[in-house]
Amino acid sequence: KDYKLTYYTPEYETKDTDILAAFRVTPQPGVPPEEAGAAVAAESSTGTWTTVWTDGLTSLDRYKGRCYHIEPVAGEENQYIAYVAYPLDLFEEGSVTNMFTSIVGNVFGFKALRALRLEDLRIPTAYIKTFQGPPHGIQVERDKLNKYGRPLLGCTIKPKLGLSAKNYGRAVYECLRGGLDFTKDDENVNSQPFMRWRDRFVFCAEALYKAQ
Repeated sequence: KDYKLTYYTPEYETKDTDILAAFRVTPQPGVPPEEAGAAVAAESSTGTWTTVWTDGLTSLDRYKGRCYHIEPVAGEENQYIAYVAYPLDLFEEGSVTNMFTSIVGNVFGFKALRALRLEDLRIPTAYIKTFQGPPHGIQVERDKLNKYGRPLLGCTIKPKLGLSAKNYGRAVYECLRGGLDFTKDDENVNSQPFMRWRDRFVFCAEALYKAQ
């Protein structure tokens, strides 16, 4: 499928509301850089590997990503920077997850590309404003902890993997009794067989209650 006809638009003038991405692209042998850039724009927006009849049920021109500029990388053979513009309506408001899933979620294994890397991203003010921030600010946290006038101190429970829920709760208790304001799970901790989430919650709640 020739993506360049639809998704390579060098005449396009970017809008203040567009999300702009710069990809370092290494095309497969025989693939023109314009086609590779267009393929990235297509696969990360409205494109698919073949033409489908449901394409006629929406306005692809309104929703498609556009590769609007290609330039070679100085000193590198067969590497290019492909600039892609995405209309804001492609993304759920206030969702970093949706934005990155859309832009980089499934384009890195695309067959037109030998290599691909996201180099830069411009997020417009219009999209930034859709992020409301955390539901509770630092003042609410200080009020709940009754701690003022100093930094809040915390730690990550270690070892991050392998503790039983009971021993995890014991470590939380010792940390809080030792003067820390909070503890946190390591990012590797979820609900593994050695420590299910619900069990961890029960023992941590007990530790918190006893430490107060």
